[in-house]
Order: sequence, then C-alpha cells, then structure tokens
Amino acid sequence: MDEKTVQRWLRGRVPHQRHRWAVAKLVTEDEAYLWPSSEARVDSGAGSTAEVVATYAHRADAPNALWTRLIDDARRAVDVLGYAVQFLPELYPALATRLVAKAGDGCRVRIAVADPDSPEVAARDAEEKLGGGIAPRIRSSLRHLDACVRPDLTEVRLHRTTMYNSIFRFDDELLYTPHLFGRPGYESPLFHLRRVGQGGVFDNLAQHMDDVWETTTPL
Repeated sequence: MDEKTVQRWLRGRVPHQRHRWAVAKLVTEDEAYLWPSSEARVDSGAGSTAEVVATYAHRADAPNALWTRLIDDARRAVDVLGYAVQFLPELYPALATRLVAKAGDGCRVRIAVADPDSPEVAARDAEEKLGGGIAPRIRSSLRHLDACVRPDLTEVRLHRTTMYNSIFRFDDELLYTPHLFGRPGYESPLFHLRRVGQGGVFDNLAQHMDDVWETTTPL
C-alpha cells in the first residue's frame, strides 16, 4: 500500500474490507479488535454473498491444508457439529490433544456428534443403505476424541437432531455442509464462509450451532 494511505489508517480511517482482512491476518489479530467501527450488519443479498470465501462440489474436494490451517489458527472458538465426523481426527491425528491445548489457552471448544443409539441415526443409516454402519463410525470418532472429554476445558456431547448439515467453526471462519438425501457427507457440497458483519450467513449458521448445542447431552 501507499505510505500515505497507511498513515490515514493510523489516523483513524477504516481501510477497505479486503485490506482489513489482509492486515488482520498479517498481525494475527481479529479484524473487530483492530477496527471496532467496521462491524456492520449484513442484511443485503450482496453483503451476505461477500461472506462466501469458496465453494466445493464435494466436501472431499476441500484441501486438507484448509482444515489444518483453520484448526491451527483458531484462538477463540472451535465448534464441530455433525453425525460421525470420523474424517476429522483421521485427517488431523493430533486433533484431540491440539484442541485441549487450545482450550487451556482460553479457546472455547464444543464438539457435538450424533447419539449412535438414537432413532435419527438409524433413519439416516437406512437412508444411505449402510446396513448399520453409521453407529460404529460415531463410536470410533468418540474413541479418537476421548481426550477432549474434559468438562473443565473441552466438551463433547451427543445430539439427536436430523442430519440437516455439518458445521465446523473456527473463530470467524466456518465450513458448512448441507447434506443431500441418501449421500455420504464427503459427497455433499462444502461452503467456506468468513464472517463480515452481524446478521449474515455466518451468524445464522453459528446460531444454528448454538440452538442444537442447547439440546445436547454431555458424555
């Protein structure tokens, strides 16, 4: 950037959004902390679309580096909502210990997987014609996440909601999969969102996570 432009920033002018993101990433600070006045309400369709960073036809198309970056960079909040989410500890073998360490540094960690004994899991299993395969995958994930069952630091809970979607939130970035009828999660699309302001798609999905969390049962 031009030096005079940066001097205007230092005197109080708020940079354009793409410059705010770049600076926040460079200095590893939250955009809202650097420029509190930039917080805006996202009401228009155009504003909401601005939250979409990338889309993938299938969850499996998203690069592993994206997942590892989001996990490693998260400092304030990690939320996981899904049915089995078995792919996540397989993709990131040290996931449980990493999340516990983050929680020790003040990061909120919430993981909600489906209750393997619930009728909702049985219905989804029948829909995908898996012959009872989902419940063992959930129990396998719970074994991988056993170190995260630390009510003083991290929480792992069971939910009994219909398989609407899977949500993976890391601070102000979020990966979202709307599930398709009869297809496994890795075949469903994936949307990468970054929060722009209040009331956008990101906040809508984050509220969905909160609402489901209120119905969960602690392990």
